[in-house]
Amino acid sequence: MIDIRPLTHIEPVDIQRLVSGYTSDARYQVDKTETDGHFSLSVTRVPLTRPYKKCYLPPDAETLERYVRLPALGFSFGAHENDRCVGIALAEPHRWNKSLWVWELHVEETYRGRGIGRRLVEALTEKARLEGLRTLVCETQNTNAPAMDFYRKTGFEIEGIDLSYYTNDDYPNGEIAVFMKKRLV
Repeated sequence: MIDIRPLTHIEPVDIQRLVSGYTSDARYQVDKTETDGHFSLSVTRVPLTRPYKKCYLPPDAETLERYVRLPALGFSFGAHENDRCVGIALAEPHRWNKSLWVWELHVEETYRGRGIGRRLVEALTEKARLEGLRTLVCETQNTNAPAMDFYRKTGFEIEGIDLSYYTNDDYPNGEIAVFMKKRLV
């Protein structure tokens, strides 16, 4: 049985193991139109002829240190089978705008499809509501259709696109940052 519980700490090795990457059979194509007096972005799910595989590099020392400190804030959760961490939701409250930023939400590949990610989002949602926060916020890539589909199924909506968040060459065919929010009030 998988137990969802607040994280009191997380080992760097667990972060590196869980934050590994993804495979996607679709992407969300972002199109931009800009003329005098008009600007629009559209996002369309497009199937791929070959799966897109993304392998994350291990986090740099600064990021890893920040992630290891996040559980102490009281807003991060882990999915555990016995003593093994099989899923994480690392989050940080931003009190100034009453939001909860979800920095990482991952389930070990062999445990996916069992509702663990949904249960982690439910735990984040409940904690955020108890703390008077108004929204959950996450960022993912347009190439990560499984993540975007998952977030949409758990109540998130697309609320922002950044065409050059990762590099100056992201748009139109690279990885484009998609910001999603789940409003709580």
